Amino acid sequence: MLRIHFAPDDLARVRMARAPDPLAETILSLPLLQSRKTGGIAFDGWRRRTRQGLRPEMKPLLDLAPGDAGEYVPEAFMHAAAATLDDSLDHTWSLPRRQWRADLDATRQLRPGAPRWIHGLHAGEREWSGVVHRTIRRYHDLAVAPYWAQLLATAHTDRTQRALAAADTGVGGLLGTLHPEIRWDPPVLSVPCALSADLKLEGRGMVLVPTFFWPRPLVLSDNADPERPLVLRYPVARDLAAYQAVWSAAAPAGPDGALAALLGATRARTLHAAASPAGTAELARRTRTSPATASHHATVLRSAGLLTTERDGSGVRHALTPLGRALLHGRAHTGDGAPPYSSAQRHGDERGGDGDRRAGHQ
Repeated sequence: MLRIHFAPDDLARVRMARAPDPLAETILSLPLLQSRKTGGIAFDGWRRRTRQGLRPEMKPLLDLAPGDAGEYVPEAFMHAAAATLDDSLDHTWSLPRRQWRADLDATRQLRPGAPRWIHGLHAGEREWSGVVHRTIRRYHDLAVAPYWAQLLATAHTDRTQRALAAADTGVGGLLGTLHPEIRWDPPVLSVPCALSADLKLEGRGMVLVPTFFWPRPLVLSDNADPERPLVLRYPVARDLAAYQAVWSAAAPAGPDGALAALLGATRARTLHAAASPAGTAELARRTRTSPATASHHATVLRSAGLLTTERDGSGVRHALTPLGRALLHGRAHTGDGAPPYSSAQRHGDERGGDGDRRAGHQ
């Protein structure tokens, strides 16, 4: 267990992220793809579909985040908190050099057999950063993007429910109900990890981030800036039904069953895509249609009371109404595996919770 010690001010500094980060979810999905030991049966259908679509040029990513339980996953790709993959990648490539050096030190220590090209990536060699950038985008389109709208809807529902619970039970009650493997015994939060260690927050607080593509809690600290809050990723899906709801709603063949029969396949996809508010161009991207088509279907859904459309700068922003959300969620939410080795675990072990190190490009 990693034992996280809260100072008096830390409870007031616990906050919840709005949604998972698309880059972190993409990176965390790679170990799941390579090994059934992590995630188990819940990801079997997704593994099969994703493996069938893998291209040879995507192979470097399998080395970047290997499938062995407990392997170190580069933290530089897991610290963004952006709404889009492009924004997350921009954040990652702009990280200070000292952060990338720290990540390289961790890779050398925890993955001595890592391919040499990973060292070049961390050293700032543009050849490898270009390869990884292009490959991550292609892999994300295959493995994560088809499920993203429903994943966001699941995370939004979870966040709303937890916010209401926190209003009733306080932040301590929120921490104690995050996940069956997380234990809150004030003022200590115990989270499973590969080591037995203690980590003191000492006023920096904590950010709770929902994750779908990792089935167990995962702690991540910012090694370059010890003043930044600790990040605790917690799974939003707890059972096979929870995972199946995401897979079935976003299967490659399109929305299934009654919703598609009621609205038509493209409008059903548009409703799913609007689970996270978006402009017309983004709706078109998510539904793989033209902006004109996306605008037409958004107009029809708005007339039916399922969407709202508001002016947002020079564009517009579409969002589900309560009726639209109820219709969407009127349809049909485990796994094992040690979490990847994290900086919080490493420094909790080496320094009793007082150290930090992370990585980045410039």
